[in-house]
Amino acid sequence: MIAAYVKVGIMTNHPDDPAAMTKSELIARLADKNPHLYQRDVERIVTTIFDEIGNALVRGDRVELRGFGAFSVKHRDGRQGRNPRTGAAVSVPDKALPSFKAGKQMRDLLNGKCGGGR
Repeated sequence: MIAAYVKVGIMTNHPDDPAAMTKSELIARLADKNPHLYQRDVERIVTTIFDEIGNALVRGDRVELRGFGAFSVKHRDGRQGRNPRTGAAVSVPDKALPSFKAGKQMRDLLNGKCGGGR
């Protein structure tokens, strides 16, 4: 588990948003904090972690990272919708959506509380 939490904000369309962090910025920060590792190795590690989380979700598994949070898949049933322009009925198919629930330590960290955990 990564010892330090990374502050990540809501992604926006503005490239200069200091609260947003891209994958390449995460890799660069981790490489800076771990000078004994090559950046290409850090990139491979980060990519492998993200790929494994994605693969687990595709299989329908839940991924829990203690203290950080849990990734899961939520299913939405199909329904009848309406085209807002014409008002015609439209069939909206079933869909699966990724979901993330922050762990207690992460919530405490984001809310400025000390400690967290057990």
